Amino acid sequence: MAKKEHKVRRTLHLRFTLPSADPSQLLTLVNASKPFYEMLGGTEVRLLQNVDDPGKFMQVIEYEAPESMEINRQRIAGDARMQGYLTMWRTMLPGGVEVDVYKDVEP
Repeated sequence: MAKKEHKVRRTLHLRFTLPSADPSQLLTLVNASKPFYEMLGGTEVRLLQNVDDPGKFMQVIEYEAPESMEINRQRIAGDARMQGYLTMWRTMLPGGVEVDVYKDVEP
């Protein structure tokens, strides 16, 4: 019987600004990326729009991943599928993307 690997829970925030407040193209990209996040153990993917500045958006991805995958995030960042996804983001978001990864704080 194979030993179960410990999983870690993470929350990823991608913050960016679009020249237009129309999120339709962005929603298409977010929906197209869902299978990738499911492969990583994605539990929830949301797109938020700032109500005071409609050109500002944040994508929130909550996921659980094997601890070994978390340790090897640099290797994952070099994955061909991830590079393709990042290339699509960069063409849509010429101003760049701020990325933060959070973990739950447990007592």
